[in-house]
Amino acid sequence: MSSSPPPLLFFLIFLSVASAIKLPLSPLSHHTDQLPNNDPYLSLRRLADSSIARAQQLKQPSSIKPDENALTAPSASAAVVKSPLSAKSYGGYSVSLSFGTPSQTIPFVFDTGSSLVWFPCTSRYLCTGCGFSGLDPTRIPRFIPKNSTSSRVIGCQNPKCQLLFGPNVKCSGCDPSTRNCTVGCPPYILQYGLGSTAGILLSEKLDFPDLTVPDFVVGCSILSTRQPAGIAGFGRGPESLPVQMKLKRFSHCLVSRRFDDTDVSTDLDLDTGSGHNSGSKTPGLSYTPFRNNPNVSNAAFLEYYYLNLRRIYVGSKRVKIPYKFLAPGPDGNGGTIVDSGSTFTFMDRPVFELVAEEFAAQMSSYSREKDLEKITGLGPCFNISGKGSVTVPELIFEFKGGAKMELPLSNYFTLVGSVDNVCLTVVSDNTVSSTGGRSGPAIILGSFQQQNYHVEYDLENDRFGFAKKKCIQ
Repeated sequence: MSSSPPPLLFFLIFLSVASAIKLPLSPLSHHTDQLPNNDPYLSLRRLADSSIARAQQLKQPSSIKPDENALTAPSASAAVVKSPLSAKSYGGYSVSLSFGTPSQTIPFVFDTGSSLVWFPCTSRYLCTGCGFSGLDPTRIPRFIPKNSTSSRVIGCQNPKCQLLFGPNVKCSGCDPSTRNCTVGCPPYILQYGLGSTAGILLSEKLDFPDLTVPDFVVGCSILSTRQPAGIAGFGRGPESLPVQMKLKRFSHCLVSRRFDDTDVSTDLDLDTGSGHNSGSKTPGLSYTPFRNNPNVSNAAFLEYYYLNLRRIYVGSKRVKIPYKFLAPGPDGNGGTIVDSGSTFTFMDRPVFELVAEEFAAQMSSYSREKDLEKITGLGPCFNISGKGSVTVPELIFEFKGGAKMELPLSNYFTLVGSVDNVCLTVVSDNTVSSTGGRSGPAIILGSFQQQNYHVEYDLENDRFGFAKKKCIQ
């Protein structure tokens, strides 16, 4: 993620107590050019390419150094607030949030790999490269600040400006000796893999049925590329929704991709803390502690949820992954993060090759489909036609503390084009990494691998919980 003043960005003229919130969560399609939805090869290629682009941005972000001292507490009354979360055909999951007075409800991409919450803003919102299949760029839902009596542009000397730009934010035209400067907080530019957005920060009211969060810092984006919806940042930065709401934990169960673009949704649960015991575990979940990245020179890495991945198994065979990839080193590179904004799990080339080679060795009775691998961007791919039964080894991630994520077959292999071909849904780029060439996390656990899992981010106890669960009965 990067931030700097965009050229010629015009300024806007107009600018209860709950302990848990449930929000509907639905799959949201990834940012792709308009191509026929009925071509499975191109659909997979687009998802693979966007997953790789996303990984490259997460691995080499530009940092913004924020300040956590600028937060105010939410004014609220329930223990868990729920909101629907649903799937879309271009790869992510969508959640709707309500801002303003009166409320305006806007769909957002649910994203644990970034922190700012922003929406398409004003009637003049412009999104280039947003002519995706099934989407009219002129009908993208927008927030209209002039229709909200609680909308305020954040000033440059407002402590909330520091949430995104840090304590050393430069206020051009402001006299540092006075606090009466009327200059606004600088505009931002954010990069998300293949897309980007630019706008200014607002202070707004975030509304839930049983909870109100006043003075919430939200981005009012006026210009975007390849961003058909706003982003709900659930990362670890101080500008994120969990930090601004002071959540104790949040959790979700991502529905299967077969429900893309339907009305099927599950709940995103936001736990504000009242009514649960500190340190208590959710029954049935396996837990592993989050891991800190030792490198503080790149603040963007501090926004990620690092996991203590210890081992990867293909079938009963442990893949011998060098430790430098499993844990972030002193330079901040390496390690594993979990990211809802990535579709397919990404692995650095050396890790991917070890895993792919083990699948190829254990599935040597099936012919490799190298041409299909080039078309889809996935691999290894196999032809399974004419086989009475097909044996596919398990893919298992083992974390610190012994917690094992034993993935269902549908979470790591997919049928391609027909029932004759299957491909591993893990991606890598073509860069051969080395100790001198690595950057950022080596493994990014994507949303495709989290389908039909109850996943919990226990922020209060700094741990990650998960268990297999059929999200839709």
